[in-house]
Amino acid sequence: MPHTREPRVKTVKIIDLRPTQMTVGMLEVEEKRKRWKDQKGSKQSRTLGSHMIPVILGPREKHYVIDHHHLCRALHEEGVKDVLVSVVQDLSSVETDSFWVNMNNRNWMHPYDADGKLKSYKDLPKTIEQLVDDPYRSLAGALRRVGGFAKDTTPFSEFLWADFLRKRVKPKLIKQDFAHALEGALICARSKEAIYLPGWCGPTPDE
Repeated sequence: MPHTREPRVKTVKIIDLRPTQMTVGMLEVEEKRKRWKDQKGSKQSRTLGSHMIPVILGPREKHYVIDHHHLCRALHEEGVKDVLVSVVQDLSSVETDSFWVNMNNRNWMHPYDADGKLKSYKDLPKTIEQLVDDPYRSLAGALRRVGGFAKDTTPFSEFLWADFLRKRVKPKLIKQDFAHALEGALICARSKEAIYLPGWCGPTPDE
C-alpha cells in the first residue's frame, strides 16, 4: 500500500502570515467582512474550522499564503487573531533564492502591483495588512459572480481577468459608477477577445 502523507494543520496568527501576492480587491474584502458580521458565534467558529488557509512553509519557518488572501484580510479587519492553516508543502530547508524559484515555477506567487506590473519577490508585502487595493481585482471578482466567467482552477485566474479589464474599463468609471463599469466588463468578457482567459463562457460558434 502506498504511503499517503497527511496534511499538516496548525493554528497561526494572521499577522504572521506572509502574502504571495501584492494586491486584493478591497470591495471583495468588504463583502467577506459583511458575510462574517452576519454570522453569529457558533457559525463563525464553524467558518473558521472549515476554511483552512493553504500555506507553504518557507525559510525561517514562515507561512506563505497561496490562497484565500481576501478572506485573511477580511478576518484581520474584523479583529480575528488566529486561523487554521494547512501546510501544502514544507520548503523550510530550501535556500531563499531556490525557494522563490520553486514558488514561481509552481504558480504559488503573483508579484504584480496595482498597475499590473511585474515586481520582484522582494517587493511582496510582509503582512496581510500591507496588501493594497487593485480595483480591477474587485471588478473581476464581481464579474465572476454575475456569470461573466466561470470559476476555474487556473492559479490567480481572477488576476488574469483583472489585467484584461485594465485595458478596457476606465479606472474613473470603476470608482464613480461600479455598476456601469460591471456592465461594460460583462460585454468585454463575452467578446472573443477574452477567449484565451480561464473560465471564458462567451458566445458559442453559432451565435
